[in-house]
Amino acid sequence: MNAAVSEDVSPEKITTGEDYIDSLRGRGLKVWLFGEEVDEPVDHPMIRPSINAVAKTYDLAVSNPELASVVSPFTGERVSRFLHVCTDVNDLVLQNKMQRRLGQLTGTCFQRCVGMDAFNSLYSVTWEMDEAHGTSYHQRMKEFLTEMHRHNYVVGGAMTDVKGDRGKAPHEQSDPDMFVHISKRTDEGVYIRGAKAHQTGCINSHWLIVMPTLRLGSKDKDFAIIGAIPVDAEGITYIYGRQSCDSRSMEEGDLDVGNADYSGQEAMVIFDDVFIPNELIFMDGETDYAAMLVQRFTTYHRRSYVCKSGVGDVLIGAAAQVAEMNGVDRASHVKDKLVEMTHLNETIYGTGIAASYQGHATKSGAWICDDMLANVCKHHVTKMPYEIGRIAQDLAGGLVVTMPSEQELNHPEIGKLIRKYLKGSDSFTTEERMRILRLIENMTLGRNAVGYLTESMHGAGSPQAQRIEIGRTMQLEYKKRLARVLAGLEVEGDPDALVEELGSYFSRVFSLPGDA
Repeated sequence: MNAAVSEDVSPEKITTGEDYIDSLRGRGLKVWLFGEEVDEPVDHPMIRPSINAVAKTYDLAVSNPELASVVSPFTGERVSRFLHVCTDVNDLVLQNKMQRRLGQLTGTCFQRCVGMDAFNSLYSVTWEMDEAHGTSYHQRMKEFLTEMHRHNYVVGGAMTDVKGDRGKAPHEQSDPDMFVHISKRTDEGVYIRGAKAHQTGCINSHWLIVMPTLRLGSKDKDFAIIGAIPVDAEGITYIYGRQSCDSRSMEEGDLDVGNADYSGQEAMVIFDDVFIPNELIFMDGETDYAAMLVQRFTTYHRRSYVCKSGVGDVLIGAAAQVAEMNGVDRASHVKDKLVEMTHLNETIYGTGIAASYQGHATKSGAWICDDMLANVCKHHVTKMPYEIGRIAQDLAGGLVVTMPSEQELNHPEIGKLIRKYLKGSDSFTTEERMRILRLIENMTLGRNAVGYLTESMHGAGSPQAQRIEIGRTMQLEYKKRLARVLAGLEVEGDPDALVEELGSYFSRVFSLPGDA
C-alpha cells in the first residue's frame, strides 16, 4: 500500500491547519486558471481562501477533538472525523454537528464532506460486493483507509461525469470520454480516461476516489470503475471554475471581498490515461453494484447538507447585524423576518440530523443514515437557503448591490463623502456597516453564494433526484391501508405483521433509537 502513495505528498502526519497548508506545497499540479497554468496554487490569491477553509477542519479537530476527530480503529491515533467510517448513531450525529460548526466558522463550503461520504458508502458496498462475487475490494478499502489515517490526509470524492448526451447510456456515447472509463489494462492495474465536472475541493485534497455517477447496465462494464488516485498523479489536469466576484480576492484591500479568509472550490478534473494500481481498485466491472453505490453515497451526502445550516447561522447573524446598523432592529416586521429565517434554517438542520438519529447498520458494520429523511433534508436545502438569502437582502437594502468600492472609502477626497453619506446608526462606523453589507453580498450574490445557493440546488443531485427517491420510499399502499382501516373499509391486521411490511423507513420510525 505504501508504494502507491505519491512521493510528492509529505510523509508526516498532518495535525494543524498550518501542517495541512504546508503539505500542499510543491506538488507540481497541472492547474489552469484564467488561461494560464498556476505555478503554486497555495499562494494564488484566488485559490488560497478555499485552502484556508479546509485548514479550518484541522484546527477545529485540535481545539475541539471530541467534535472533529476520532480515535482511528486502524492506527489507534486521533484523526479527522472526516476520515472516519461511522459505526453507530453517535458517529452519524457528530458528523452533522461538526458540519454545522464548520459552516459557522467559515461561512462557506469546507470541501471535505464528499470524500467522507464516498468512503463511508464504499465501505459497505465493497463488503457486499465481496460477499456476492468473492472479490477482495473491502480489504483493499481498509488498507487504503489505514494509509489515509496514518497521514491524516484529505480524501476527495469524484463522482459527477460530464455526461455528454443525457439521453444515452455511457456505452452509447459518441465519445466514450463523456463518462470516466477504463482505457487500458495491464497486469499491474488499469488506466482511465474522461472528466469529472465541478469537483469540490479537488485541488485541495491529497487523494481522489473516482466513482461512477449513475446506475450502469451490463454493457457499461468499462465505466464501472472505482479507484483511489493521488491528486498529483501523472495525466491529471485541473481547470479551475470561476465563481461570481472571485477576482475581488486579487484586488488590493479586503473589504469588497466580503469574506476575505474563506471560500469554496470547484474545478473540472481531466483524466488522460491515469493509472490506478490493482491494490487501489475498489470496483472493476461490477455494474450491478453501481446503483447501490450511488444510492448509498447520495443518502450520506444529502444528509451532509446540514452544513448549510451553519452557513445560514452566519447569514442570519449578518441580517440581524445590518438591521441594527440601519437602526431598524426593533421593528416588529424585522424581528418576524429573522424568526422566519431561523425557522427555515432549523428545518434544514432538523431533517438532516433526524436522518442521522434514525441511522442503521449495514452488513459491513458501517452505519448509514435514513434514506427518506436524508432526501427530505436535501430537498429543503434546494429551496430554503434561497428564501433565507432573499430575506437577508430585504433587510440589507439596496446598498448590498450599489455600494461604492473600498478604494472610494479610502480615497483622501471621496472617502469623507462616503463616510458621511453611507453612515447608519451612530453606534457603528460607516466601514463597519459596509463590511457587513459586503458579507451579505458575498453569501447571496458573490463568491460564497456558489456554495450556499447553486450548490444547494444541484449538489448531491438536483431537486428532481430527491423527489424520485422520496417517491420511491413513501409507501403509499401502507398509508392507504391505514386510511381504509380508520374509515371502516378494512379490519386492522396484526400490528407486528404490518411493521414487517413497512420497509426500512417506517420500520425505523417505530424502532428504538440506535437499534440495528
